[in-house]
Amino acid sequence: MNCEDKQSHKNKSTFTADSLVTKQGQKKTKAIDSLPVKKQREYPLLSSKNAMEFFLQYEKEHKENKVRLVTDFGNIDILLFNETKFHRANFIYLTKQGYFENTQFYRVIENYIIQGGSTDDRKVMKKRTKIGKYLLPTDTKRGFRHDKGVISMPSSDIDNPYKLASPYEFFITLSNQYQLDGDYTIFGRVISGLDVANKIAEVETDDADWPLQNVYIKTVEILE
Repeated sequence: MNCEDKQSHKNKSTFTADSLVTKQGQKKTKAIDSLPVKKQREYPLLSSKNAMEFFLQYEKEHKENKVRLVTDFGNIDILLFNETKFHRANFIYLTKQGYFENTQFYRVIENYIIQGGSTDDRKVMKKRTKIGKYLLPTDTKRGFRHDKGVISMPSSDIDNPYKLASPYEFFITLSNQYQLDGDYTIFGRVISGLDVANKIAEVETDDADWPLQNVYIKTVEILE
């Protein structure tokens, strides 16, 4: 995620906050409190220019680091790493904004990965528009490896079309995948429910690895 009145000045109507003045000069009272109040944003519209500064401040006030992915197959609990603070803060922020509700695991490969956070639902796409369009830089030198059960985020290397550069998406490894090290940011690991992830990976898919029957993330909850 104007037009100008071409009529003469004589025929123009002037609108103010508390009154309506017609071209005949008649004044009709209009209560201020009856006007619709525009809801102000709690957080700024994010872009690649302001996202890093935003998450730098956000992560200082939002220290949560455990989340639960709720699916039809069961729950997947994840510990988010404090070392990758921007990516942790991003995931917590999106969770609190309700972004992940009704997104999907849209790419699943048995014994490899399940990838989620996207969908073809227009309502979810509208959520993205309201949150903003931004990228997060890679953070791949924290000593983490793509061991079985880590959660990782696609690289922001937009020159490579095969690496998704979206902070809205993530993947969970189902086996050791060390060839991915250095290209994708690992920002957490599964602490419960890896068996659920494996069940999801076993569903039947099309040639693009998209499940024939949609696998939804009902919601993501923050755990104490």
